[in-house]
Amino acid sequence: MLAKLTSKNQLTLPKAATQAVGASEYFEVETRAGQIILTPVRLQRADAVRAKLAELDLTELDVADAVAWARSGALQAAEPAAVYAARPARKPAKNAALKTSPRK
Repeated sequence: MLAKLTSKNQLTLPKAATQAVGASEYFEVETRAGQIILTPVRLQRADAVRAKLAELDLTELDVADAVAWARSGALQAAEPAAVYAARPARKPAKNAALKTSPRK
């Protein structure tokens, strides 16, 4: 298959090539040994992220706290047990009974 690079540095991929790898809007571009390698990237949509946060019973405040904590450099400064002990108690997840049952 042949593709032409335009004067604006744009490239149209042949339909057969994109169909072979599946529909994708974005591609990771890599150069290796004089070749350009395109790898389709499947972006996770915001709805999927929101659904996962809801499944984990995480709120916007939990996410904001986690980001602030990560940016503060507390990970390097604190012992792991101290980090978890400093977190405020949260209501148990819906399936908490499964997580706390004794192992056999």
